[in-house]
Order: sequence, then C-alpha cells, then structure tokens
Amino acid sequence: MSARVRASAIRERKGARFATVTAYDAAFGRLAEAAGIDVLLVGDSLGNVVLGYESTMSVTLEDLERHTGAVARGTTRAHVIADLPFMSYEPSDADAVRAAGRLARAGAHSVKLEGGAARGPRIAAIVAADIPVVGHIGVQPQTAALGGGFKRRDDRERLLADARAIVAAGAFALVLEMVAPEIAAEITAAIEIPTIGIGSGPHCDAQIIVIYDLLGLSANAPPFVRPYAQLGDAVTAALREYAGDIGAGTYPTRV
Repeated sequence: MSARVRASAIRERKGARFATVTAYDAAFGRLAEAAGIDVLLVGDSLGNVVLGYESTMSVTLEDLERHTGAVARGTTRAHVIADLPFMSYEPSDADAVRAAGRLARAGAHSVKLEGGAARGPRIAAIVAADIPVVGHIGVQPQTAALGGGFKRRDDRERLLADARAIVAAGAFALVLEMVAPEIAAEITAAIEIPTIGIGSGPHCDAQIIVIYDLLGLSANAPPFVRPYAQLGDAVTAALREYAGDIGAGTYPTRV
C-alpha cells in the first residue's frame, strides 16, 4: 500500500500544476484516486450538492466528520483535506484546535478554514497542534451571503496582505476563490506555498472543482465551471429505463 501524500509533499509542488477535486463519500474518493488525483477536499459544499441546503452555513462539524471518514476509508494514498465548518473555529483558538482535532480523528490529513489575516492566530494554533492547514481567501462561501456576496474579489492590497499573513501563520497551501485572475497570478508568484484556484483564472499552481459540477450532476453549477461529463442526463436515462422495465414486467429477468 502506498503511503499517504503528506502536506509537506503538497507544499513542495509549488510551481507545478496539479489537480484537486472535492469528494464527499468513499465511492467518489476511490474514483478520483484511481484517476490519479491525490489531493481531495471534503468541502462544506456538501451542504449544497449532497445535503440540499441553500448555503454552507448549515453544515455541521458532525456532517464533516461523517463525510471525511467516508472519503478517507475509500482511499489509500490521497491526501484528504477537510473543511472546518462555519462557527467551528471562529470563537477561539481552543475551539479551532478542538474542531480540527475531531476532523483529524475522523480521517482528515489536514483542514481548511476561510478568512484572511484575521485568521492568522487560528491557523497558527492549529499548526502548533501538529495539524496542517490550508487557507482560503477571496470569496468565502460560509459568510459571503452576509457580506460581499459571490462577486469576484479585486482588492489587490488586501488580498496580497491576507495571503502573506496566512503563509506567515504556517499554512501549507492557499485556496483563491473567485479572485481576479491577474491578482491571483500575482499572489501565486509572491508566496512560497501552492495556490489552489477556483474561478480565479489559469495561473494558480493547482485548480479545484466541485466533483458534482465537474460530472454534470449539479442543478446550478457556477458559470466558471467546465463540465467534463453530463452524468446527470445518463443517470436520469438509466433510472427511466429501469422504471419502464418494472412497468413492463421485464425486470427482474431469470438468468
């Protein structure tokens, strides 16, 4: 059995292009790993695409523990990043470390949290507890509806300052979500850890996409997504054929 990809190995990929994708269960974790994608995010986007919530704010730590464990059990080599959900890390360093520890115990190899320079103490506290951390700036889905919405972020000075603060706090990678592409390119060149882009142009070190969007399974994929399949249509067609066979009495058939 191959060893798990470690956070230190991902950090060393700075300057190399690599793919990452979300996964929420053992099956999709196994399939992504089989495709050679060895960095997986158990994102709180599961609230939207799996659990049927309107936003990620409704996702709980227990939800993330359950789905993180499933992805970890479905893989053997991939590095599994788990999102820290809304209000699991904001109140205090102790809360952040406690929540990160629960996700690590569930199977995560690192955790991700949203926020800029103000999150530096939280990141540093979790890293001091020997749990690797991924930062996340730009659009922050957990609180976007409460503040700036889901429009592209283009405050260059603030974004650069946030990125540098997150590096200084000890994060090993940084997600840039819906950051203006020219600013994402500048951040990528300016910091020594890999940037992982989503809707932030082609110049990040890595890219991530929600697997349901990639496969054509989402009802409302964001406009920057390029679907690589339309499995939603295939699933509907298969289920329609199955239901038709039941109605016609041709299923099950004797072998």
